[in-house]
Amino acid sequence: MTPFAWALLGFVLGAALGAAVVWMVIQRAARKVRGQIVNRHHLGEILAPLRAAVVVVSEADFVLAASAFARKLGMARGSSLYPAEVSDLLADARKSKRTMECDLRLVGASGEPMQLAVRAVPLSNGAAVIVGEDRSEDLRFSETRRDFVANISHELKTPIGAIGLLAEAADSAAGDPEAVHLFLGKLTKETRRLNELVSQIIALSRLQAVDPLLDAHEVEVTQVMEAAVARCAEIAEAGSISISVQAEPDLIVIGDAEELETAVTNLVQNAVAYSEPGARVAVTSGLADDGRVEIRVSDNGIGISTEDQKRIFERFFRVNADRSRASGGTGLGLSIVKHVAVAHGGEVTVWSRVGRGSTFTLRLPQSIEGGSE
Repeated sequence: MTPFAWALLGFVLGAALGAAVVWMVIQRAARKVRGQIVNRHHLGEILAPLRAAVVVVSEADFVLAASAFARKLGMARGSSLYPAEVSDLLADARKSKRTMECDLRLVGASGEPMQLAVRAVPLSNGAAVIVGEDRSEDLRFSETRRDFVANISHELKTPIGAIGLLAEAADSAAGDPEAVHLFLGKLTKETRRLNELVSQIIALSRLQAVDPLLDAHEVEVTQVMEAAVARCAEIAEAGSISISVQAEPDLIVIGDAEELETAVTNLVQNAVAYSEPGARVAVTSGLADDGRVEIRVSDNGIGISTEDQKRIFERFFRVNADRSRASGGTGLGLSIVKHVAVAHGGEVTVWSRVGRGSTFTLRLPQSIEGGSE
């Protein structure tokens, strides 16, 4: 063999040996990377910040890693999967070799019940992933909507039924002018009540559909207060109740003037409805210690018990159902006030004592441009 042939053979063998070494290095690196990917510690770091409840288990259902949310819910206790419903779901998923789902109720960290949509996903290597998606908000919304529809149906039936009966009574008493006049007066009252209820429902629906801060403007608090009091002047006069206004000048908030006027009007109407003849209602404004604007509506009426104060902002809740209906109340006024307050980045609170009256306070962020220095 010529020297050139020997040299060529050496080059080929060297290249082959070099390629083999490179291939071995690549394979070792690949194995090292794969080992890092499935490392339990790294897997735990990946899952920990997830907001969903995620648990990874081995072929023997040994918990390899879990998100912090899953551990808070107790789905991963040490190295064990919990509760039994999740273990059973995983067993069914392994048996059928496909993803299985179920709904599960657990108690959250705050003690409130939580609704989870749980999926068990078996993997090809024998391990499995359990994923729990929090559906609590969807459940609360569904329950609220169901209760709202049920309450609306009940509230609408009362005036509609009364209108039908009064119309029949007026027709039957056609020969008695005084009776007809009496029935028509009651019919008019029920019609107004029905109209107010429908208007409140429409107002609440509109509030829930539109964010007032998307098209917000500077609103003068004094104008809102004066407009609200003007709208309540007739019912206050009919009940022999006086309304006073004391507004701190130059207070400006950002939002929807019409919605804010509706909220204050509802507070004043509520104060008038639960006050006796000769009572006083005071509407005042000022700055709180935290810089927010406060609009306060105070009365010296019948007051609200501590238990009822916990529920007065719920839809259709009435402290005194008979009195509320007699005054034309719908049970939606205070819930609308709360919605307006929250939508404007504020809050509404109540102070009350039975027999001593109540004070409702609407707190709203002050406009920096319009507020005083």
